[in-house]
Amino acid sequence: MRRTVFNEDHEAFRETLRAFIEAEVVPVYDEWFAAGQAPRDFYYKLGELGIFGISVPEEFGGAGLDTHKFEAVLYEETARAGVQFGGSGVHVLLALPYIKMLATDEQKKRFLPKFVTGEEMWAIAMTEPGTGSDLAGMKTTAKLSEDGTHYVLNGAKTFITGGVHADKVIVCARTAPPTAEDRRHGISLFAVDTKSEGYSIGRKLDKLGLRTSDTAELAFVDVKVPVEDLLGEENKGFYYLGHNLASERWGIAFGAYAQAKAAVRFAKQYVQERTVFGKPVAHFQNTKFELAACQAEVDAAEAVADRALEALDAGELTPAEAASAKLFCTEVAHRVIDRCLQLHGGYGYMNEYPIARLYADNRVNRIYGGTSEIMKTIIAKDMGL
Repeated sequence: MRRTVFNEDHEAFRETLRAFIEAEVVPVYDEWFAAGQAPRDFYYKLGELGIFGISVPEEFGGAGLDTHKFEAVLYEETARAGVQFGGSGVHVLLALPYIKMLATDEQKKRFLPKFVTGEEMWAIAMTEPGTGSDLAGMKTTAKLSEDGTHYVLNGAKTFITGGVHADKVIVCARTAPPTAEDRRHGISLFAVDTKSEGYSIGRKLDKLGLRTSDTAELAFVDVKVPVEDLLGEENKGFYYLGHNLASERWGIAFGAYAQAKAAVRFAKQYVQERTVFGKPVAHFQNTKFELAACQAEVDAAEAVADRALEALDAGELTPAEAASAKLFCTEVAHRVIDRCLQLHGGYGYMNEYPIARLYADNRVNRIYGGTSEIMKTIIAKDMGL
């Protein structure tokens, strides 16, 4: 089926990106995988390529393109090559929308030029030990000093992707207690410099998948955050978090679809080359039926992901639609990648094959950004149930 979501500019970007991946990432990816993270200087290369500045206004060094379609191409091309760009996805997909939406002109002048070049990498710290998806239950606090010049930050965060290499972290913290009517009241967002005294990185977490992205525990002990680094208004953080969830969930949905598409590509190539009982695995009817069924599911996921992308770019993607796209695409990817790994036989379980890494990388898609169960709750509520 002919796609209409991309134009010539997107396809030119795809060619550039594919060549970059082949030259700069594929030859060293095994080293990144073994180290458990991409090297910090790789992010400078992404900055030079223009990856970080696509939707950043031109006055701050970006291209000023108000679209997520180049991000979509990035998802497809990294999945196609069986690689990840470390923790840089959080930098653009999660952190940038908050800066663009909440930062003052003075803050944008300070933050965005270094954001674009990769000189300052950003992460976002929401999740805490013991709270999981219950963000309203966070315990990290930020108390305004008596002289009103800074906040004093105390607490801990976990599962922070990009947390090891981050230079700035958007930290969610309580500036006021919850009220009886609203548990979500009292949360604020801060741009915290990771070099601040009292800021520390705990364990670099040993994950099942996404091995090249640095995911860490963070701790804050009397960290002084200048009042100039408050993002948005005090106590409205939960509203801001909810506002950006649709784009985050679209990103997970599109990434999952791209992984499923890549899995079919890997499996098709493998079964055409692998010989069993004197003939290629691709010649067996079961192989043909399995891959045909997978392709049909990928086609459906592509349509859902593309429709959500168009709605997102138009500013019309609702929370329920984003939840539906995430639920569908991540569940499709789960089924397709599992079946494609099965077609690899024992080799599918070996990390030297991209299908094995893809299997592990994909599993978190049904957890982060809101679990599949949370997505069903959102969809059911939208249905009036």
